[in-house]
Amino acid sequence: MKKSVNVLIFLLMLMLVLAGCKSGGNLATNTPEDSNSKGNSNSGEEVKEEDPEEDPLKPVFDSSVEGSVTFWTWTADIYVDIVKEFNKVYPNVKVEVVGLDFGDLHDKLQTTLAAGSGSPDVAQVEQGQFGRYVVGDLLEDLLQPPYDAGRYKDLNSEYNWERWKSVDGIKLLGMPWDVTPGVFYYRQDLYEQMGLPSDPEELGEFIKDPDNVLAAARTFAANGIYMFEWRDSPAIQYGDALGYYDSDYKWLRNDEKMAELLDFVKEGNQLGWAPQMSILGSDEGKQLVNQGKVASFPVGSWGARELANVFPEQAGKWRATTMPLDLKVGLGGSTFVIPSQGENKEAAWAFVEWMNTAEESWKVFVEHSVQPGWNHITAMPWYQEHSNEYLGGQKDYALYDTIAAEIPVRRLTPFDGQAWPIYIDRVAKAIDENIDSKTTLQQIEEAAEKELGPEIEKLKADMGN
Repeated sequence: MKKSVNVLIFLLMLMLVLAGCKSGGNLATNTPEDSNSKGNSNSGEEVKEEDPEEDPLKPVFDSSVEGSVTFWTWTADIYVDIVKEFNKVYPNVKVEVVGLDFGDLHDKLQTTLAAGSGSPDVAQVEQGQFGRYVVGDLLEDLLQPPYDAGRYKDLNSEYNWERWKSVDGIKLLGMPWDVTPGVFYYRQDLYEQMGLPSDPEELGEFIKDPDNVLAAARTFAANGIYMFEWRDSPAIQYGDALGYYDSDYKWLRNDEKMAELLDFVKEGNQLGWAPQMSILGSDEGKQLVNQGKVASFPVGSWGARELANVFPEQAGKWRATTMPLDLKVGLGGSTFVIPSQGENKEAAWAFVEWMNTAEESWKVFVEHSVQPGWNHITAMPWYQEHSNEYLGGQKDYALYDTIAAEIPVRRLTPFDGQAWPIYIDRVAKAIDENIDSKTTLQQIEEAAEKELGPEIEKLKADMGN
């Protein structure tokens, strides 16, 4: 009932938001004549008006936009159908989808941005790589004309909106797209056999308590079964929720909760709660799953897709629930960026905006386990009522939506990639050698300051901070 009321309130809010949007990006609305948007009300071109009998929540796009767009992605297969749907609305915009390997795409994008030429009109950028491009005015600020993306802020969670901003939180450098909430996938039959809660809601509530998590891990270990995939999971995932630095480049991974979680994973490791190998990507890990020796593991919401691909014979045995210790964290996600050097910005924005706001695009994306970060999409009945037969008919999308709404804000910075080994290597040493957790976290912070501090201060000086 609470969910239904919330959805109704949201839909009413959405009607007001859409009613105030500009047509320039493509939602049909009343736009001032002095609009700065390209190709909109001041262009002299006729803008499609909304039929009063049409659904007021449905975006109406300006099909008069013309041009061509070069789009880089590492998942080109997804965009075959996306471009087909896009061209039904924008028949005069040609999209060239260029598929590149994940690493090659991000490296080449950095190189071409720095060179001032050779970048695509639009690029898909993964969360862990985004920090490479957030300084130097390399990307368009989508809050500025002609994009004016700020009108969409209330259609996103604070987490999904803020993470694609510049480090200072002023510029929106990537258009919010998907959200990949952390989920705990588990074998319902194995939990039942061990006398543990096996209903998704009941188990989610049970594993909020760290004592219950350790008790369950102890029970599984006594029967030769692993509860986790990686021994340091809860501590690492809490770090993922925090990020590395705040907007002022202050180190974040040294607080009381991190120390408690590091103590917690040491105890879990002593129980032998994880095989310390990928259960989806390694032959040894897959063998453990096939032998029924893996009861559960936390991962992004794409986990159900991969389980179904790798272990189709286990359909109906797996379920999904919230993360242990009630951790809310984003474990991935991507954005679309528009390089400032591009010459086809109007068409590029039409493509980016349509992909994010159109219901037709999301009906394609979700088939590839891309979970929407847009509230007007997740509120739709077809999304909320979706069930996953691999997960025993569980309404998986509704669960993911609930988790995603509670993920805390984090910043993505140019130093995150360098900070990772400083952090993870010392966490591993603390677990292996049972080093005091608070001492370890202090050593990590000091090492980060020593290794990255000079670069950070130089960057701040260059930016006038």
